[in-house]
Amino acid sequence: MLRPLLPDMTWEMADRSSVYLTFDDGPTPGITEWILKTLAGYGVRATFFCLGKNVEQHPDLYRAIADAGHKVGNHSYSHIKGWGMATGQYVADVDLANQLVESDIFRPPYGRIRRRQAEVLSERYRLVMGGIVSQDYSPSVTPQECLRNVTRYVDGGSIVVFHDSAKAFRNTEYALPRAIEYIAEAGFRFGTIGAAAEPVGPAAKGLHRPDGHRIEAEHPPLVGAGGLSGRY
Repeated sequence: MLRPLLPDMTWEMADRSSVYLTFDDGPTPGITEWILKTLAGYGVRATFFCLGKNVEQHPDLYRAIADAGHKVGNHSYSHIKGWGMATGQYVADVDLANQLVESDIFRPPYGRIRRRQAEVLSERYRLVMGGIVSQDYSPSVTPQECLRNVTRYVDGGSIVVFHDSAKAFRNTEYALPRAIEYIAEAGFRFGTIGAAAEPVGPAAKGLHRPDGHRIEAEHPPLVGAGGLSGRY
């Protein structure tokens, strides 16, 4: 488990009234647009950890994320694995991505980073992990299991990891809208991640489904739900 070894990284947010949806590996044509439309339908904002190579290939889609009011984060240029890679090479890839992404937050691909890499990068980035990994990317995880990976563990301050990638879309398409409704019904707001916590959007009682019907908080926020570890 990385969490005890890297306690200075952000695994959850201090604001217990909000949940933080995040998306890794984009922007991906066809997938990212669907996620943006889904989030807009609920009036929810999120944080997108983008790959530099994808931003380079799809700059208009990257701008669409920011123009919609979402936060963007650095996810490296080429989706590198930190374990087994020299620190200088790893940091150079991250910094290359930031010439395109221009963000002060970074999430390591695969959730894998060595202590020295983290020490160097933390001097100029906030390192953001995720306490709840939906595992939407896994072909062995069903859409229903993907949803349960979120709803079983979500709590105030949770950082939830989804992906805007082609291989994850089968699960994300099913799980994302249902997870949003579950979280709203639990009484939480949705926040974005930057240098500090930034709750955005209406309180849960003001959130509406895309069909215009208001989402009512049906049960109180969960307490002490814990988290699910996994690869990003």
